[in-house]
Amino acid sequence: MKKIITKRRGLFITLEGPEGCGKSTQAPLLVARLRGTGYEVVCVREPGGTATGEAIRHILQHHESGEAVCPEAELLLFLASRAQLVRQVIRPALNRGACVVCDRFADSTTAYQGYGRGLDVEQAIALNEFAVQGVMPDLTVLLDVDIGTGFRRLEKRNRERKVRRDRIERAARTFHERVRRGYL
Repeated sequence: MKKIITKRRGLFITLEGPEGCGKSTQAPLLVARLRGTGYEVVCVREPGGTATGEAIRHILQHHESGEAVCPEAELLLFLASRAQLVRQVIRPALNRGACVVCDRFADSTTAYQGYGRGLDVEQAIALNEFAVQGVMPDLTVLLDVDIGTGFRRLEKRNRERKVRRDRIERAARTFHERVRRGYL
């Protein structure tokens, strides 16, 4: 009898948490560890990860128009970036058996746009399901930090990199407290 070998889908790991929790520090460490054990690993971030996603990231973080982005537009921009990333990078990597490590994914939408911006959480989840077309993490790691500590870390990082706070980082502390509660 001939044995049939099927290729296994890759592993999709996301890192989530409020601003300054350490996702950007932990992601490369996880990637190095996985690569050290022989896995092909693709590391991506949200928003971004594709040319379209990076353009959307710029609009969301640093757009100079001065126009306030309404919560609904913000949600749809994040989802547009995610849909592009899933189709162009994440799904193909998983289909060839690679591990994908993603700095933020669907839980960020629930926490930031749902809890933080006050949009309907169930509606945001449903829209996300449309955007990702069934591609969901196998494992999500939530890194938690109190808002004060997170923002001290951000200030230090931004000083070292000589960058200013982005639009989301400039939001009121009450917004970030709602985001953290949303994650928890």
